Amino acid sequence: MKVPARASFDRPPLPAVAEAGASVSDGVLPRRALWPRLALGLAVLVGAILLAAAVGPAGIPADAVARIILSRLPPAGGLAGGLPQSWQDIVWEVRLPRVVMAGLVGATLAFSGATYQAVFRNPLADPYLIGVAAGASLGATVVIVSPLRYTFGGLSLVPLAAFAGALSAVVLAYGLARVGRTVPTVTLILAGVAISSVATSATSFLILADSQRMLPALTWLLGGFNLSGWGKLWWVLPYVLPAAAVILLHGRILNVLQLDEEQAQQLGVNVERVKLLLLGAASLATAAAVSVSGIIGFVGLIVPHAVRMLWGPDYRQLLPMSMVLGATFLILADLLARTVNTPGEIPVGIITAFCGAPFFLYLLRLRQRAVF
Repeated sequence: MKVPARASFDRPPLPAVAEAGASVSDGVLPRRALWPRLALGLAVLVGAILLAAAVGPAGIPADAVARIILSRLPPAGGLAGGLPQSWQDIVWEVRLPRVVMAGLVGATLAFSGATYQAVFRNPLADPYLIGVAAGASLGATVVIVSPLRYTFGGLSLVPLAAFAGALSAVVLAYGLARVGRTVPTVTLILAGVAISSVATSATSFLILADSQRMLPALTWLLGGFNLSGWGKLWWVLPYVLPAAAVILLHGRILNVLQLDEEQAQQLGVNVERVKLLLLGAASLATAAAVSVSGIIGFVGLIVPHAVRMLWGPDYRQLLPMSMVLGATFLILADLLARTVNTPGEIPVGIITAFCGAPFFLYLLRLRQRAVF
C-alpha cells in the first residue's frame, strides 16, 4: 500500500492536476470548444423550463407555455392571443416564477460548489462546507419559532434572517481561521465544521422546544420553492450576479490553483487574496440562494462532478456548464417534488438527497481507490 505524502484532502487526483495544468500551459482544452456544449446545455435547459411550466394539476401544452412566455416580450406581445386567461395566469404568475427561482438557485449552488472544490482542491467539497447552511438554518429557525409576528404586508423576515445567519457563520469561520494575513484551508474547514455543529445543535433545540412550530421550521429546512414569486428574485440577483461574474472571470486562475500554491505564486497569482475573494463570492451567493430556498443539499457536489466527468476539469468551461446543468437539474428535481405525490408536495431537498447520496458514496469510493 502506498501512503501519499500529503493528506488526500489537500491533493486532487493526478490526472485532474495534469489536465488542469495542460489547459493553462498549452491550451489543450481550447475555449472555443465551450460554445457547442453550452448551446446544447441551454437547449436542454429551455426544454426543462417548458416542461416544468406545462406540467401540473392543470395541464397546459408546451407550445402554449412557450407562446405565453414569449408574449411577455415586447416584439411578440400578441402570441398569447386566443389562449385562456387562466392558462396565462397559471404559467406567468404561479409556475414560471417557481421554475425560474429553482433554476437560479440550482445554478448558484452548482457554480459555488465548483468554486469550493477548486479552492480547497477537494472534489468532495460543497457550498455548505464552512457553515453557510447551518447558519442560515439557525437564523430562519429563530424567526420561525419566535412568538413575534414575522410577516408584514406579505413579506417574510425568514429569508432575511437566513441570509444574516449564513453570512454571520461564514464571517465567524473566517475570523477563527485567520492566522496573520493568511487563512489556512484546513483551519478554515475545521472552523466551519465547529460552527456548523454549534448552529445545528441550537437549531435542533429551538425546533424541539416549540412543537407547535416544528412543521414550518422543518419544511423550510428541507428546502422548497412553493412560496416563490417574481419579487423574491430581486432578493437574490443583486448578490448572485456579481458573485458569478467574479468567479467566471477567475476560471483560468482556478486552473492554476489546481497545480500547487507555490507554483501559482511563481506564476504571479496572489493565492491568499484570490482564495479569499472566490470563497467570499461563493459564500455570498450561496447565502442568498439558501435564504429563499431553504437547505437543498448535494446540488453543489454532484453537478460539478457530472460536468467534470463529461467535459474535463478546465474551469473556464466547467463553471458555465455547471451553472446550466445545475439549473436544469434543480428545475427537474422540483418538478418531481411537486408531482410525484399529488395533491401533496415533497420538499425538493429530499429529492436531491435521494439523487445525491448514492453519487456521493460513488465519489467517495473512487477517492479511496485514487489514494490507495
